[in-house]
Amino acid sequence: VFQMESYVKMLHATKVVGAALLTIGIAVFLYGTFVSEYSTIMGVGIGIVMGAVFTFIIGMILVASEEMISKQLKKESI
Repeated sequence: VFQMESYVKMLHATKVVGAALLTIGIAVFLYGTFVSEYSTIMGVGIGIVMGAVFTFIIGMILVASEEMISKQLKKESI
């Protein structure tokens, strides 16, 4: 029961951080596209969005691998 709560906490943290970065990245991208005269701000927005996606995918991989390892250890101990 404790391990499952750990997965849920990690998954929730990954989701929250990914959503926050994605929102900030989209806002910066839109600011760079429509408001600012400098195109570098648009590039920063794209980079933040890519970082958000990368963070979310890495978090999902970590949760999935941790769950698979714990299932394998449980299976071997029985």
